[in-house]
Amino acid sequence: MDLLDLLHDTMSSPWVYLAIFAVAVLDGFFPVVPSETAVITAGVFAASGAPYLPAVIVVAAAGALVGDHISYAIGRGGGTRLLDRLPPDGRRRAAIDRARRGIATRGGLILTVARYIPGGRTAATLTMGAVRYPRRRFLAFDALAASSWGLYSALVGYVGGLAFEQDPLRGLLLGLGLALTVTVVVEVVRWLSNRRRSGEPGSDAVSARAVSRSADAR
Repeated sequence: MDLLDLLHDTMSSPWVYLAIFAVAVLDGFFPVVPSETAVITAGVFAASGAPYLPAVIVVAAAGALVGDHISYAIGRGGGTRLLDRLPPDGRRRAAIDRARRGIATRGGLILTVARYIPGGRTAATLTMGAVRYPRRRFLAFDALAASSWGLYSALVGYVGGLAFEQDPLRGLLLGLGLALTVTVVVEVVRWLSNRRRSGEPGSDAVSARAVSRSADAR
């Protein structure tokens, strides 16, 4: 059995939905797990009928939502204690305070953008938990972020599958290439925005640096 046959058998199995859900959950707090690749691959094969595309979108979004909440809970537990130990007049405390203000005003935007940045989503959810971003607001914005991510990832794969219906491997490469392009564009836009706002208190740039520092502190 070659790789293509193995992929066909895997994607036509009903267990594929549980696998996608589990991978999306793990990626929420353990970012080395490639959830985008799994969802895009499922989207590619959905173009030929199996798995069922709407089901792929739903389980991917649900898994992402659960994983993000686990990461948030980790940050709210251990991260809060770490922040409480920071010297009140230290630079890191000041950076966290600015991050808290930035998240309070632009938390939904930060969370949604971070979901499309591998690794960035974990840093964002950990920090939002650590600074005790309101749970209900986190749930609302994260539901939007996870749903859009599941839809985007599955459709990117689906487009690749339609373009190369007789050659799923090429469709997968196209889907991964499109996802990589979108990630690069998001990173470039974020970098340019950070440069423009680097001098503003509570800016996204300061928030992003504080997010990274908080993640490193773990």
